[in-house]
Amino acid sequence: MIQGLSLPLLLGVFALAGAIVVAVSIRATTLADIIADRTRLGEALAGGVLLGGATSLSGVVVSVTGAAGGDASFAVSNAVGGIAVQTLFLAIADLLHRRVNLEHAAAEPANLFQAVMLLILLSLPIAGMAGPDIAYFGVSPVSIVMFLAYLWGVRLSAAVSESPMWRPVETRDTRRDEPDDENDPDAPVLRPALVFAALVAVMGLAGWVISQVGGAFITRFGLTSSLVGALITAVITSLPELVTTLVAVRRGSLQLAVGGIIGGNTFDTLFLVFSDVAYREGSIYQAVGQTDLYWLATGMLMTAILLGGLILRQREGPARIGIESVLLMVVYACAVAVELFAPD
Repeated sequence: MIQGLSLPLLLGVFALAGAIVVAVSIRATTLADIIADRTRLGEALAGGVLLGGATSLSGVVVSVTGAAGGDASFAVSNAVGGIAVQTLFLAIADLLHRRVNLEHAAAEPANLFQAVMLLILLSLPIAGMAGPDIAYFGVSPVSIVMFLAYLWGVRLSAAVSESPMWRPVETRDTRRDEPDDENDPDAPVLRPALVFAALVAVMGLAGWVISQVGGAFITRFGLTSSLVGALITAVITSLPELVTTLVAVRRGSLQLAVGGIIGGNTFDTLFLVFSDVAYREGSIYQAVGQTDLYWLATGMLMTAILLGGLILRQREGPARIGIESVLLMVVYACAVAVELFAPD
């Protein structure tokens, strides 16, 4: 039905679905902060698991729908392109957080560990692409390892958050993870959790609509799957991460902002696992092209730069933002330029 719409209606549906995802994500950010306080989960872990997973759901639907339709490049580029642009969002948030470098103020061991875990998870698909073409029931062993590694990493992240073996140096600009004064930590958590789950379902439905419109762009206008996946659907489905990051920074929940991006990116690696299951023509890692591998490398490079910034904890840099934020902008701009202008 969506495939047959005229171009104005197609763009209208695309914009409406994106607007719904953004609006719902604003409310989800507030609820994630409430749930973090009432369950004593902590902002970093809540951002990484609850908020990161919820805001990534629309992107999951896009990648899985593309993989089920046989378009491996679209599924993979949507996933890894989303990781790159979401990392860029932290640089944008750093621009708006004028007081001090965001990565300095949001010092948190759990965020550092999740960044390391993200690099590990991003390295596994490269092994699947470069290694032998092995698949059991259409699923690569790499996907199984990634899924188990993610579960183990979440468990370890919780341990790091609850009982850290080291703590960052406290400065006057360090933002501690403390419950909001207006949020009673002993209040019931059931109602906000149910509302949060309902919002997640809405984001999933909007993601399906976005995937259908993205497929229409590919077939109707002859655009490459990697371009649509990395620069159109990935950006649209990643807007919740931008909104939730900016809202969290404005609320002063800096660990939630950084943890939401890193945790969301970590969850986004599961796009590849779910897409591999949905892709029925063999291992999805063996079906992608060089452009998809390029975006995967870009995501790894940007994550490594972010991790370096979190460890360095520079107070001020160019234009009062961290040097890592400047580098993130440069790397992403170069990646987009290569996607748009490099010869096939």
